[in-house]
Amino acid sequence: MQLQHTIKAVIRRGEKAYIAECLEIPVVTQGNTLDEVVANLNEAVALHLEGEDLAELGFVSSPSLFVSFECELAHA
Repeated sequence: MQLQHTIKAVIRRGEKAYIAECLEIPVVTQGNTLDEVVANLNEAVALHLEGEDLAELGFVSSPSLFVSFECELAHA
């Protein structure tokens, strides 16, 4: 099995805050600004992975976090 180098997450705009959700691990967080949600996501992922065997979870020893932003298309 090949280990993954990245943990992927998506940020989307909720009704009152930005919401970030990881795709490979069960981590979801939110923040009032993009900076806040990214900081919260970094912290939540670090806490989730703390003490875990990353290889057992399918990741290299120091995976990076790849974040994409989902936005709605503007209507003409």
